[in-house]
Amino acid sequence: MIITYRNPQNFNDILDVYFDIEKNNFTDRWKQELKNLLVKNFHLEKNYCFMGFVNNNPRNIDFLCKEINQAIYKINQFNDTQKWQTSGLASYHINDYFDKNTVMYSEDLPIGNAPTDNEIDQTLGCRMKHDAMNRLHRYFEDLQGEAWELSSYYKTADYETKYAIRQLNDLCHELESYLISYRKSKFEPEWSQPSQINTWLQAPRQILHDEDYLLFEKNRYDRECGGLYLHWAQVGKTHIEVFNDEDGADVDDVICSTINSLKYYTGEFDIGWAGDITHKNAPWHRQQQKDFFAWLKRNDFNVDDPKLALGYIKIGQCDLVKSFGTKNPQKIWKILSNYLDVYKIKIDDVENTFNYVWTQPNFKQMQIDIMKPGYDFSSNQNLKY
Repeated sequence: MIITYRNPQNFNDILDVYFDIEKNNFTDRWKQELKNLLVKNFHLEKNYCFMGFVNNNPRNIDFLCKEINQAIYKINQFNDTQKWQTSGLASYHINDYFDKNTVMYSEDLPIGNAPTDNEIDQTLGCRMKHDAMNRLHRYFEDLQGEAWELSSYYKTADYETKYAIRQLNDLCHELESYLISYRKSKFEPEWSQPSQINTWLQAPRQILHDEDYLLFEKNRYDRECGGLYLHWAQVGKTHIEVFNDEDGADVDDVICSTINSLKYYTGEFDIGWAGDITHKNAPWHRQQQKDFFAWLKRNDFNVDDPKLALGYIKIGQCDLVKSFGTKNPQKIWKILSNYLDVYKIKIDDVENTFNYVWTQPNFKQMQIDIMKPGYDFSSNQNLKY
């Protein structure tokens, strides 16, 4: 597979990046789904693509907070029309505002690794404020519901409000990724976590086969620079996200209800551009996994059930030397930061170009127009997958 990246400031400046796809029954089915997305010209989401790139990235903390506040403003505007209330729903007004101080501790505070988990307060500088991010994600969960049972708030909203609701989720995850890498750039730049999420609007979902879940166990949570992984194509938090967000504390029934094990796959994929984090090279990663599985057992999750989907399914691997002339992650980030626009994807004999960028004045309306059929369907159906 070849992904052609483009310099968003100079459309004539492009970069071909090469990937080798693993050969097994699942990747054969995944490739057909990706080819379907390309052949049928589904819309690639370019405003939710490059995560954790902090150099030369205009989608920074201030920009993302501004976008979040605009989405909240639109949701509150719709709430003020009383259409939710006249449909029998309670008022849903979001009394919240996000800025750098809301989502991150001051850069003037000490920055670094805490001596122990109980001494995090000694190094609060640039740490993400999890309470703020959890609030933001809860607004989205309340208003959208789940993939298999959408909320009545979402189904009765107008087109622009549906778009704003969905943006809460996308922007939340993009901001979280940026904050993590931004803090690392201050004292441990080699451990920054840039990644790439390739999603298409209304990508068709397929149900995972029983044997597919064994691939989660094969890879677990190892990530390699240039690794190609199956995208998590449904709403809700994963087990490890909750474990990290709650700092390993036991969870209650409300928090447990937000956890979803993966049920579906699409032709979508994620790329990890961070340095390798595997059981072989990272002792802290091994310890984290040990603590995580102990947490699962303590909270009555059956760790022997492969359908918990504990891990990432690896689909392929970038040929780093062929693509970038180096295996050094920081050198790769420096190169790739100049090409933060996916222009073309080719797999086998199928390819498609995506000749648009998120900075276009009509980009938001373009996405809304594409999603209108799905919006109309969701407004009239109690979706059950």
